[in-house]
Amino acid sequence: MILIGMFDSPFVRRVAVSMNLLGIPFEHRNWSVGRDFELIRQFNPLGRVPTLVQPDGEALIESAAILDFLDESAAPERALTPRSGKERRDALRIMAVAIGAAEKGVSQVYEGVFRPAEKRYPPWVERCNTQMHAALAELDRLSQARAGEWLVGDRMTQADITAVCVYTFLAEALDVNGAAMPYPGLDALAERCESMREFHSVKAEWFPPAAQG
Repeated sequence: MILIGMFDSPFVRRVAVSMNLLGIPFEHRNWSVGRDFELIRQFNPLGRVPTLVQPDGEALIESAAILDFLDESAAPERALTPRSGKERRDALRIMAVAIGAAEKGVSQVYEGVFRPAEKRYPPWVERCNTQMHAALAELDRLSQARAGEWLVGDRMTQADITAVCVYTFLAEALDVNGAAMPYPGLDALAERCESMREFHSVKAEWFPPAAQG
């Protein structure tokens, strides 16, 4: 299988980490939606990442759909998102909060990188920043409540993977873990995960991302 997209994207990275944890080999195409837009559109008409190309040429798009496919391909006991019940609801909620934080962070990056200064709208940027930090505060609260444990159940799940990939991205892109906004629970969870080969083998130097999801 071929995974298209740069690892500086939390959406691409959570797919790559998941494939590593599930032992699913993949070829990586380090393509940028800016520089390599037309190449990506050969597999994904939206020109977005991540895109996962299967051996028969079928392309899966959007990280949530790709992760669902990966879980379906794994043995039930190895699936990274719990199959049912409260653990599934808890994991999906955490993932939704984390992805919301990522989207609000990306919006702020776009505003600063791609929009001329005279056309920026500070109240909207501040709203995005407020939403992002509210989401991170919730993830930090949950991380502190489960200090030394995983966020859901007794093993790593997609909740941990997504939360850490998003937090690492936002820490690098927007310095969200500065002294003014400490997130000790997320720091501890990220340190635990980022020490694992499955995480640090798919980490890239950050620079401004483009459309991804």
